[in-house]
Amino acid sequence: MKKLILPVITCILLFAACTGESSLRRAADTIAADELRDYVQTLGSDSYMGRKPFTGGETLTVAYLVTELEKIGFAPAFGESWFQNVPMVEVTSRVTDEVTVTAGSEKIGLTAPDDIAIESPSMKQLVELVDIPMVFCGFGIVAPEYGWNDYAELDVKGKCAVVLINDPGLYTGDTTLFKGREMTYYGRWTYKYEEAARQGATAILIVHETVGAGYDYSIPRKSSISPGLYMEQAEGDTPPCPVTGWFSADAAKRIFSAVGHDVESLRVEACAADFAGFSMGTAISMSVANSHRRNSSLNVAGILPGSTVPEECIVISAHWDHFGIGEPENGDSIYNGAVDNCTSMAWAFEIGEAFASIKERPARSVILFFPTAEEQGLLGSSWFAANPPVKTENIVAAFNNDLLLPMGRMKDIMITGYGQSQLDDMLAEAIAKQGRYITPDPNPETGMYFRSDHFPFAQIGVPALFARGNSDSREFGKEWAAAQQKDYITNRYHKPADNYYPEMDFDGIVEDARAVFVVGYSIVTSDIRPQWKPGSEFAYLR
Repeated sequence: MKKLILPVITCILLFAACTGESSLRRAADTIAADELRDYVQTLGSDSYMGRKPFTGGETLTVAYLVTELEKIGFAPAFGESWFQNVPMVEVTSRVTDEVTVTAGSEKIGLTAPDDIAIESPSMKQLVELVDIPMVFCGFGIVAPEYGWNDYAELDVKGKCAVVLINDPGLYTGDTTLFKGREMTYYGRWTYKYEEAARQGATAILIVHETVGAGYDYSIPRKSSISPGLYMEQAEGDTPPCPVTGWFSADAAKRIFSAVGHDVESLRVEACAADFAGFSMGTAISMSVANSHRRNSSLNVAGILPGSTVPEECIVISAHWDHFGIGEPENGDSIYNGAVDNCTSMAWAFEIGEAFASIKERPARSVILFFPTAEEQGLLGSSWFAANPPVKTENIVAAFNNDLLLPMGRMKDIMITGYGQSQLDDMLAEAIAKQGRYITPDPNPETGMYFRSDHFPFAQIGVPALFARGNSDSREFGKEWAAAQQKDYITNRYHKPADNYYPEMDFDGIVEDARAVFVVGYSIVTSDIRPQWKPGSEFAYLR
């Protein structure tokens, strides 16, 4: 495996000299705000019905993606097909009555979804929990490299594991504990579900806390009342817990108070390495009715074949799916997902068009990849990573985006997961010509590096970049940018209000796309192989 043997700035200067500055500029200039707007206005319209897998919205969306890929000059990436079937099962779960928690002589009634957000990945039509014991398992983490095992000395087989969200480092201010405020994968709800299943738990319930989760309780609440998508279990896979979900903060407070504990105090105590979980002296009962529908959703991808080493490639990705038609808010029930994730699909198309516009085809290939079911746990990108159209070792780098806010030109580019790979340094060189600077994610506790489609690439050892202008508006400054982010997360994220608006300013996304185009072009026109940095948890995978 070849290493990055030249300083990044030298590489960029070399490729610029070879292709000619004017040629490069012409290609970058094809990335245009009006075209970004057209993509978002179309894909974010009501006619696409919120782009939910297994619906008519999927049919319309994937057809549109293929049309646009053909229009900009790409070919099918999966042999002769634009599509990759991703087999899934859709599970619609309904809590049939009140959930009860028994604490001594007291019975605490919980209403789903307001007090408790329940989902069931079980293939059974009826899942009944009758007075199963509840065990508090701290953060629900087993991390040998950190000397941490919240399940040590605990038996949760056939029981309900109750855990806290995020990592211990978030709540202590100790930068040496895990990664301090920066979430590791151990802090993600997906990991906690996986670990509880490995431990043999029948149910896993997470205590919600807004800072640690990165969103308020309305997000898991909404997920629990919508059908969930899951990968079909393969032979040898650890089956998931039959019941998964979240307690609202108020519900958790009621339950722990009934047995003499305070949630906030427990959260502090659980941050100690020698903390021992305990049986809560409570039992939980519920009945969950499931209906199932097996089907395949579609990943969509096109390829611009390289001229001399077409078997090697970079991947540029943005998920196409959202939540379809769901619970109404303010009279609107269509979850259009204009920012999540139409703006990123537009970003990917514009970068692809820039590559296709260059007369002299790059040596390596470029794949534009639009995964399905990101909102259901990165299912489409995980399937692609396990079944790529090229050899895994030939995917040289991946570039992904999500939640690109169209709020004008930014001084910064925020790298989520900053410090992971040499792609950070390459991007820093590219944006210097734009008069911009790199900033790490100001909210690393939200764990965004594990929440979008670059993550499955990282898991197979492919250096993956997730970067966007985010924190420092050229016109209005940092406080204004932070306020825009907060407004989006509070009022539009995973809500019907995530619509296209004429006031959207795409000029910043233009600059972001041009910067990634420059970095990508430096890779596909050379033998550069970006590397993981020492200390990255993904470095050993290659």
